[in-house]
Amino acid sequence: MTQNTLSGDSSVGTWLDDPSGGPILRELLAQAGQSADVLKPVRRLALKRLVKLSKGTFPPELIDELVRRVAAGEVPASTDAAAATVAPDAAPVAPAPAAIDRPEWVERIDNGRFTGKTVIVTGAGSGIGRATASRIAREGGRVIAVDISRERLDDVVVELAGADIVPVVANITDDTAIAAILTAAGDRIDALANVAGIMDDMTPVHEVTDAVWQRVFAINVDGTMKLMRAVLPGMLERQSGSIVNVASEAALRGSAAGVAYTASKHAVVGLTKSSAYMYGPSGIRVNAVAPGPTITNIEATFASALGAERVRAGMALLPDAVEADALAASITFLLSDDGVNINGQVLASDGGWSVA
Repeated sequence: MTQNTLSGDSSVGTWLDDPSGGPILRELLAQAGQSADVLKPVRRLALKRLVKLSKGTFPPELIDELVRRVAAGEVPASTDAAAATVAPDAAPVAPAPAAIDRPEWVERIDNGRFTGKTVIVTGAGSGIGRATASRIAREGGRVIAVDISRERLDDVVVELAGADIVPVVANITDDTAIAAILTAAGDRIDALANVAGIMDDMTPVHEVTDAVWQRVFAINVDGTMKLMRAVLPGMLERQSGSIVNVASEAALRGSAAGVAYTASKHAVVGLTKSSAYMYGPSGIRVNAVAPGPTITNIEATFASALGAERVRAGMALLPDAVEADALAASITFLLSDDGVNINGQVLASDGGWSVA
């Protein structure tokens, strides 16, 4: 029997490290053709958080069944078989140290921090953009929520019923769409969060295709620049404004992605620093956030054997992934008046990856 009572509130890591819960959870993963490695990015999250993150593949009933089996003291047959193969004179194996459940970070809303402000958030339908839009709205702001997917934006509006959300379906690389975003925002735009972005296919420069290069730069760089260019005249007129661009750990190192994504995020940092210098005296702050491993809907694909080998080697010291709410906390801090004395900075919100 497990010494500690496992529940849906126990972290994934606690389950995996538990002498009773670990084998049961691993057996479940094996039945789905997976190993425990698939859960490494979410070890610190409560097991019940997998219900939402798995998008239906890990239903609440499954957690209830896991808890029931642990409480009943079940031992998977595979564990019995493995124990039977150990030689009687084998050296004893020291037990793994007991897992410590560190408390999860809890978002603390600052009521009124964005009251009276209109903020454009791109990529607002999912991931970091959605978390950022949600936090701004819950802190009193009017959010112009921009995404290429109407379905995702509809979900945001339903989730934040009663909040001041103006959904705009738009491709940020299109000038007509940029104009529509400004029209939806109205006469005053106080802040812009450029969150929308896409990953590349991890190809190094000798293998990257024109199609991948152009698509990644169109969204990650051109779209970011176009919205900055669109909102800055109004900010200059008012001598006030805040812009936060989402860069990446790939903007700080060469080992986090393929050449297209890496170069594009370096370009985002260049946009940020140049603009911070140009517009700082005009009361406009421009900063960037460089996320580390984050649980979002952006999935990495490997179209290059060399790229896969090198990027995976560079990620050997990857810290645990966090949910998008943690990045939204960093972004909204810089967007808000709390970041009053910060300009031209790249905040590595990465769990310490950048110092490894």
